Amino acid sequence: MIKSIKRFLSSSLICLLLCIGLLGVGMPSASADHGNWHKVELPVAITPLDLWFDRSEPNHGWLVGTEATLLESTDGGKTWEERKLDLGDGIYRFSSISFSGNEGWLTGQPSLLLHTTDSGKSWARIGLSSKLPGDPFAIVAQGKNAAEMVTDLGAIYSTQDGGQNWKALVTQAVGNARNIYRSEDGRYVAISANGNFYSTWQPGDITWIQHNRNSSRRVQNMGYTPDNRLWMLNRGGQVQFSEVGEFDKWEKKQTPREGGGFGLLDLAYQDASNVWISGGSSRLIHSEDGGKTWKRDDSTKNAGANLYKIYFFSPDRGFVIGQNGTLLAYSPE
Repeated sequence: MIKSIKRFLSSSLICLLLCIGLLGVGMPSASADHGNWHKVELPVAITPLDLWFDRSEPNHGWLVGTEATLLESTDGGKTWEERKLDLGDGIYRFSSISFSGNEGWLTGQPSLLLHTTDSGKSWARIGLSSKLPGDPFAIVAQGKNAAEMVTDLGAIYSTQDGGQNWKALVTQAVGNARNIYRSEDGRYVAISANGNFYSTWQPGDITWIQHNRNSSRRVQNMGYTPDNRLWMLNRGGQVQFSEVGEFDKWEKKQTPREGGGFGLLDLAYQDASNVWISGGSSRLIHSEDGGKTWKRDDSTKNAGANLYKIYFFSPDRGFVIGQNGTLLAYSPE
């Protein structure tokens, strides 16, 4: 009888262990479920400010930042090499870079615009008028000799002759802006310096259109969604999305618990369903349902930096830049 009980218990234990083993097979761990990002080492200890990769040549990329830093990658962002530029005795911060084929543009402060036609092997300085409202803030290459530039005061200009002449696209600047976002189809949204209101502009408008914020919390950042809405990040970790085609009507406000109450700094779409938000204290949160629910990506917990800006150049190629020389790369596997 005792032997029968022992055999029964032994069989039961073996079955239990087998069940546990079978249940464990194929079940991702917490780190695998939330581990899509890894840190990339940079050769200089600066703060990155902008990043660019060519969709037609995905291994070739550029990164710019403080202390006149220009870095180039030819292996998809795995490694970076510094490219020194002779700009005299001035101290510059490079804020934006963009290429179209072999032709590229780079903006910086104070009042700097550079142009290359040989894939960045050499750069020429473009003279800017002293009457230009503000400093160059961001630029988009638009083909041979063509580019569109916005200043930090929201003045928008275009050139068709390599920067020799510029045409004003808006009759007046928007004023001091906390941030200016441009959609791929040329629409802009600018946030006032203190976050009290925001302004929108699209091709064909004569002036910026001002909008009042709909929350007691000041606006931190804004941008456009792929389906013609606006997204808004408010102080205190609040997220909002406007209704489709409406820039003054907003859906219900969200305060994702996964944000931890830290400031949310940027939002980017990986595809129509997958949305990412970066923030302070190494926070990166992810939605798989277009922004309805959120979870935290644990792989960034030890980044040790505020995460400023998110980029997706394709669904499987993403990057995050942050303070203290932080660069994170997305790993779909």
